[in-house]
Parts: sequence; C-alpha cells; structure tokens
Amino acid sequence: MPGQTNSQKHIVVVGAGPGGLTAAMLLANRGFKVTVFERAPHAGGRNSAILRNGYKFDVGPTFLMMKFILDEVFEEAGRRIEDYLKCVKLEPMYRLQFDDVRLEPTTEREAMLQQLDAHFPGNRAGYDEFMTVEQRRFRLMYPCLQKDYASVKQYLSKDMLRALPILSIGRSVFGVLGDYFNEDKLKLAFTFQSKYLGMSAWKCPGAFAILPYVEHAFGIYHVMGGLSEISVAMAKVGGELGVNLRLNTPVKQLWLDGRKVRGVELADGERVPADETVLNADFGYAMKHLVPPGVLKKYSPENVDRREYSCSTFMLYLGLDKIYDLPHHTVVFAGDYRGNIRDIFERKVLSDDISFYVRNASVTDPALAPRGHSSVYVLVPVPNQTAGIDWAREKTAFRNRVLAAMEKRAGMQDIASHIREEIVFTPETWQGMHIQFGATFNLAHTLRQMLYFRPRNKFEELDNCYLVGGGTHPGSGLPTIYESGRIAANLIARRYGVKFESKNTQV
Repeated sequence: MPGQTNSQKHIVVVGAGPGGLTAAMLLANRGFKVTVFERAPHAGGRNSAILRNGYKFDVGPTFLMMKFILDEVFEEAGRRIEDYLKCVKLEPMYRLQFDDVRLEPTTEREAMLQQLDAHFPGNRAGYDEFMTVEQRRFRLMYPCLQKDYASVKQYLSKDMLRALPILSIGRSVFGVLGDYFNEDKLKLAFTFQSKYLGMSAWKCPGAFAILPYVEHAFGIYHVMGGLSEISVAMAKVGGELGVNLRLNTPVKQLWLDGRKVRGVELADGERVPADETVLNADFGYAMKHLVPPGVLKKYSPENVDRREYSCSTFMLYLGLDKIYDLPHHTVVFAGDYRGNIRDIFERKVLSDDISFYVRNASVTDPALAPRGHSSVYVLVPVPNQTAGIDWAREKTAFRNRVLAAMEKRAGMQDIASHIREEIVFTPETWQGMHIQFGATFNLAHTLRQMLYFRPRNKFEELDNCYLVGGGTHPGSGLPTIYESGRIAANLIARRYGVKFESKNTQV
C-alpha cells in the first residue's frame, strides 16, 4: 500500500517473464520500489511475441487455463483485467485427432457426453465420475499449490495431510484415467495435458489428473492479440504503479555478501543494490550463470545438471497467405503414440511417426495476420538437448516431415506453397535463449521435484532471494507461474509487515 515505509525498500526483479511481471506489479501496488531488469528489448520472456511483416506469433504459451488466477492477480494489483485484455472462451476447447477418431472436447456437459456416446459408447458414467472425483482432488490440492514450502512444517500441514490420500502416489496420469475410461484413445484424450508439463502421460504423477479436469470445469481462453498481450498488459500496469522496467539490460550475476544477496551486477559492470531480489530467469541457467562459482551446494552446477528435465519442442511459426478451415487448437496424435512418447523421453530420438499441435488462431483473431492470411503456430514435442541430436543436420528434414504430416493428418493441403513467412525453433534455439538443455517446460514434475521438493520460492541457499517461474514451485504453465509470482510477492510483503489482500490465503 503506497506511502508506507516499505516504499523505501527496493526490490529488484531479474527477468520480465510472466512470473517476474506478476511479482513486480503486486509489490509496486503494495508500495515497494521495484526495478525489473530484462535482457531482451521487450517484456514477456517465453510469453512474448514475434512480429514479422504483419504476422504475429506467440513465442510460447497459447492456452490460457485457470483464467481466474490471472483475474485475481490483476485485482490484487488494483486493476480490472477487462480494462487491459479481451479474453474469449473457446468452445469447443480444441480438436483431438487420432487416425480414426476425432473429438472436440467442450465444457458443455451434454455435448461432451454425446461425443462420448458416438465414439466411445459406455463411457458416459465414467465422464461424470471423472468430473466428480477430480473436482474433489483439485479442491484439496489447490491450497497445497499456493503454499511456499519454506519449511517441513508447511509440507506436513493440515492441507497437505488432507490431500495426501488423493495424490495417487505411485500412479501415472494414464493409470488414473483408467479408473474412469476403458479405451486407450479416450484415456489419451484426458492425459495429453501432461505434455503441458513436458512429460509422458505414463510417467507424469497421477495427481496431475487435475489438469484435464481444470480444462473441462473452467474452460480455455484466447487473449485477443495473442497471449503475449498478457505480458504487455502486466508491463503497462507495472508502469502505472511505478515499476522501473529496464529493457536491453542483461544481469551478469547476483551481487553477494556471503549468503546474502545485496543486489545485482549488470553486464556493463553497474552494481544495483536491493533489499530483496527476485529471480525470474530459467532455473538451471540462473543457478549455473547468475550465481558466482563455488557458492551453491544443493544447486551446484553438477547437481543442477543431474536433475530431471522436461522434453523440448520443435517449433514452426508460419505466416500463410490463406486461412485453413481448422479449429483454433488442434492436437494430432501419432499412430503409435506410446512409441512416439518413448522416442522422446526414453530413446531420445526423432520419431518418424510424430504427434503435433497446431494453433490456427486467425479463425478467432483476424488481427494476427494480414487480411485473408493466417498466423499458424506448430509445436512438435522432441527430446531435449541431452539427446545430442545434431539439429544443424536434422532441422530441414524434420521441418519437411512436419509439413507433410500437417498436410496428411490435419487436412492442411498444399501448405508449403502458402508459406509467406517462416521461423523455425529447435531445442538448440531454446538453449540459446538461456534455457537449460533447451527443456522448454523446465524441470520435470516428478514426485522428487514437486511441492516441497521443488526449488522453493524463498530460495534455500541464499538470503534475500526469491524464485519465480516454471522452475520453482508450483511449476510450469502460465497459471502456476503467476502463482509463483504471487507467492514471492506475498512473502516479501509479509517480511516487511505490509498488509495486503490476497486470494492466495496460504502465504
């Protein structure tokens, strides 16, 4: 709250990604002096945009789930989201394309049940049971996701003890969905969401069955102008509240006095003092490059490299001179989906039989491309950089494989001839953007890397230092990244005795 003594407290945020921007605008609204350093010429990080000759592409996230968290964050910053963003709920949410079955899941129960009756008869009751049981799991788990886990006491809290029996420890998401549905393709229709975490549905912890529930209960939204507009709006709110956003200003490393973080040292040698520092860089990169050598023990470079990471992604950003008759979101499953998953996570090779995702957002949002044209976003899960794939050699052939699959399996006939702009990202590209191993979804969400066992928002190894983003608790994905920023802001506010109203009541 502006005007209190905390206005003399200076908070430095390293990185203007969604977690850093969330923390910055909340702290500024509570009266802190906030400076954000961002090495890029724009805010957003992976939640930013690429502009190319009238075509606009989101770099990373394209699904807005759990929109209520974003609404709350704006409200806690003293703003109404409607004054900054136009969000459109998508119905159906997306198309799921198998070789012989097509589903278009929707939050409208009767329409969803009719599709199940048509394609997977006998599973109507299973859907209702899924919604009932997973609603309970979500309600019990959600408070656990909002905690900061600074101590074992929080891990063993009443909320966690209540949630433990429903965490399905030792089971995978695919296994849990077998409690509701009897056909593998239907199970996959409710487990592909594990890819949002960069994980296999056969390895992803069963507790994440709440992800498809969240979609079916609350829906999926598009932000007009692209999801990158969220970062633009957050930066605008921050500016209105007094945040000093310094673009094109890379941070060299943290400025340390023993374990205490005194601020940051910029690439040009300037030292900027801070009472508290919030790190919004990729976790692995930050531990290895932003902390002076020899300081960290638990998260030493060697230990960081030994942790488990998500898969990576091969990306095509295509500006087309036509608009295909395809839904906003389409997920196309490999014929041998299990084999494709093994190629990505176990064998770490490129599959001939690929799964891929196409966002054809121009059918909803004409502003993303010139009139009569479209901006198409294509994502193919692939192994991360630990696989040792030579992308300089494989890039062109794999790109052609993806385009051929789009023609044959997504109905995008003659697509190559309609490309007017093309940008390709490989795992090597992501790694060059300071992302450890090019693991697009950061640390894997295994049981050993969740909740109390994930890097904590109040960083364990350094004082006056906080972590936000996909590599810390609660995890990757926009809603949980916003939550990480909110947790960090709440921790800092409480440290200085600043009263605030927050929907996150756990911190």
